[in-house]
Amino acid sequence: MISGKTQLIAHLGYPTESFKAPMIYNPWFEKQGIDAVVVPMGVKPEDYTATLAALSRFTNLKGALVTMPHKVTTLSLADEITPTARIAGACNALLLRPDGTWLGDQFDGAGFVRGLLRKGRTLRGARVIVSGAGGVGSAIAASLAAEGVAQLSLFDTYAASAEGLAERLRAHYPQLVVQTGSNDPAGFDVVVNATPLGMKEGDPLPFDVDRIDAGAMVGEVVMKTEYTPLLQAALAKGCGVQVGTDMLFEMIPAYLEFFGYGTATADELRAVAQIKY
Repeated sequence: MISGKTQLIAHLGYPTESFKAPMIYNPWFEKQGIDAVVVPMGVKPEDYTATLAALSRFTNLKGALVTMPHKVTTLSLADEITPTARIAGACNALLLRPDGTWLGDQFDGAGFVRGLLRKGRTLRGARVIVSGAGGVGSAIAASLAAEGVAQLSLFDTYAASAEGLAERLRAHYPQLVVQTGSNDPAGFDVVVNATPLGMKEGDPLPFDVDRIDAGAMVGEVVMKTEYTPLLQAALAKGCGVQVGTDMLFEMIPAYLEFFGYGTATADELRAVAQIKY
């Protein structure tokens, strides 16, 4: 039950139809007796700056979850950002502080990496390709670098995005081999789709699946369906896979701590979640 005492957490993005977070957070809040609720709010890019300014005036707003296409823009709109968000070049979490200012952080990459590690995948020394150098792709690449991968290949249809991410990674991780310009997945231990491809019916695959090594782990960020066409094709090859919601479940404990609501394990969250596709 939402009351006058309920704390609101905005879920900002566009479009909202594929949002899964409310179906995880809200059952968890109810089970724990936490008087808070995650509310999807569809905001088009051209309205985002004004919307964020207006939200900062809400006295019952705790903060915001930020998703596509606003993660990169949020970096310049937050009053303060963490080092993690700065390296990633994007924010996916905003805390509204008592003085009305925004603190921005980034948990996408940590969630993705924790999911891989929980599946037994060794990342130190691994070769990884990431397609998509926007907010989520940048965060994943930053966390993979922090975990000690040996090589990162970055691809984006907007080449400047991949190059900018590569420069930030090289500055912070001089020993890391970073390449750009190719989305050929051959020879990589981990293959990551961090693009929106797979959200719409008829989207092309982000990689040539025939070129993916049979022993590779294929990870996905798209959550519209559990097993996207990419993951279905990877499974058919015998690859290990990580579905998009795995990243979400693994990052939520960090979000809960950020907002001051304690913590949880991914398994505890899965037990109460009411995700529907």
